Amino acid sequence: MPVASSPRSRGSQSILLFVAFIVFVDMMGIGLILPVMPSLIGGLSGASIDRAAEIGGWLLFAYATMQFLFAPIIGGLSDRFGRRPVLLVTLFLLGLDYAIMAWAPDLVWLFIGRIISGIMGASWAAANSCVADVARPEERGKFFGILGGAGAFGFVMGPGLGGLLGQYGERLPFVAASILALLGAAIGFFILKETLPKAKQRRFSITRANPMGSIIQMSRTPLVIGFLLAIFVLQLAAQAQIAVWAYWLIERFNWDVLQIGISVAMYGILLAIVQGVLTGPVITQLGERKTAFFSLMFGIPAYLCFAFAPDDLFVYVGIVIGAASGFAFPAMQQMMSTRIAEDAQGELQGAVASMISLTSIFGPVMMTAVFGAYADDQGLYFPGAPFIVGACLMVVSVGIYAITVRRYYLPPA
Repeated sequence: MPVASSPRSRGSQSILLFVAFIVFVDMMGIGLILPVMPSLIGGLSGASIDRAAEIGGWLLFAYATMQFLFAPIIGGLSDRFGRRPVLLVTLFLLGLDYAIMAWAPDLVWLFIGRIISGIMGASWAAANSCVADVARPEERGKFFGILGGAGAFGFVMGPGLGGLLGQYGERLPFVAASILALLGAAIGFFILKETLPKAKQRRFSITRANPMGSIIQMSRTPLVIGFLLAIFVLQLAAQAQIAVWAYWLIERFNWDVLQIGISVAMYGILLAIVQGVLTGPVITQLGERKTAFFSLMFGIPAYLCFAFAPDDLFVYVGIVIGAASGFAFPAMQQMMSTRIAEDAQGELQGAVASMISLTSIFGPVMMTAVFGAYADDQGLYFPGAPFIVGACLMVVSVGIYAITVRRYYLPPA
């Protein structure tokens, strides 16, 4: 198998930095709208907070379903036509979509906007494929971490800014997200260079460019399919935060939009440091296998801390502990990417994105249903219940990872 070129050249480094910038802009746009979604849904529907949470879960369901269906297609198209056109077109259309949501007069248009966002958001596969194109196999975990850190930093800026803008109008964060995405696409048109040589581009096949087809392809490599299952359970646990975070903080501690935005920003800062700065050195020191294992373990106490938090302080303690689980994903990405052919890296990233999106299809509905069941006045009142589910799922993810490594992991030569 040919070895990818080193990212140490100035040209390759600039490409990766700009791809990280695209990820930053993409995630910042998502983060911008997060703090205002409860109030926007409530304003459009007139629903109470527990009912608004359930509607929010269905919005995430629509978004994730499109990502699940289109991530392999986007990854396959990037393997065929290159990463540059896929990244620029999807980012441009995402900017237009945020404008649609800023205008949405009712829930129907909001759902239409989230469907389009899900399709365009599948560009994550193409962005991560750029790392495999230009980075040496042993360095990929570091650069996957940098991309993850860029996305996390987008959440640092996004929710904080969204919380500030949301005080002046719940539509304003959508306008800001639209401007950011369109600006990123415009800058990328002039700066971004192609990372996939024409000699490595492969024919697009719809039989492979679909969720089941790409996952079947990955199943031919046991370690990869084992890690995909571990990532699936890991991300399903994460839906406890993604789907109910704002609603839980409002219900449990009566936090306002600004406080919610600050909490997400704090998590983003820590995750940006973990993935963007510390992942490379930690993998070098502990090795990719141990890094992923110990990182996954931190997720369990983090969710338990949220579940039983008696006051605001424990929310922040859980955030700090949970950020340490950010090493796991780039470490597993490094191990998977070194076992897949160079002309199928987009397909691999599409399969990863599909597994993540699959959890987002029914995860938000499941977690918001659990929240709704335990956040009303009937029966047991325990709004932290979704985080108990998350902790149990993290135990399962650790077990799948440990079994896969024991059976199929071979250290790099």
